[in-house]
Amino acid sequence: MPRSIHGGRHELGQNFLTHRPTIERIAALAADTRGSILEIGAGDGAITRSLAELGRPMTAIDIDEHRVRRLRRALPDVRVEHADALRYPLAGPVIVGNIPFHLTTPVLRRLLGAPRWRDAILLTQWEVARKRAGVGGRTMMTAQAAPWFEFALEGRVPARHFAPSPSVDGGILRVTRRGSPLVPPHERRAYEAFVRAVFMGRGGSLRRVAAGASRRGGRAADRALARARVRDGALPRDLTPAQWASIWCDLRVAP
Repeated sequence: MPRSIHGGRHELGQNFLTHRPTIERIAALAADTRGSILEIGAGDGAITRSLAELGRPMTAIDIDEHRVRRLRRALPDVRVEHADALRYPLAGPVIVGNIPFHLTTPVLRRLLGAPRWRDAILLTQWEVARKRAGVGGRTMMTAQAAPWFEFALEGRVPARHFAPSPSVDGGILRVTRRGSPLVPPHERRAYEAFVRAVFMGRGGSLRRVAAGASRRGGRAADRALARARVRDGALPRDLTPAQWASIWCDLRVAP
């Protein structure tokens, strides 16, 4: 395969999935959704072929122009485009992708900021998938997005199931847009800033940090944490989406 103008496998972060049961698992998760499919990072088409068998309208994109040409010839019924996942509109109802591990965070940020898709099935670094799903504690990005999206961990993929093998395992992350947001959409920017302030704040306790982030004082923070049933000694990473939404409802910060 000729080298892409954008670089070789190392520069593009290309680790192609070779494990048939994992490919079938991703396709099965996609089959449980509705609407057209956008696959990002199609590569050699291992996942693309299984998705195409679902018989739904589908677009596959990849940054490697040589693989795009090959995939167009192999799958004439799939719309295959030469495009960058960091620039291409993420507008389909269903997004599927084996995300280059070094691009996981920027791709996720773009995805969570895009308004039109409903379901996403992503193969990412294991630690990213685990943390986004709240296993062992939620990250700031997950807490910021949780009122509008649900995250679920759908499996671990050993590094040996990729070619070439990456240095870490992969994980299947399913993201679903909530039908009823826990926080009104027009408050999203202020809510995200509040969550960031809580995660980044200092004070020795969640009560002090929440009081400082909201500028409402300790008593208001005490009432908010009690109403949300936050246990003593809890950290920001320990809070559930419902608890974050409840605390925000009581301590709303004016934009």
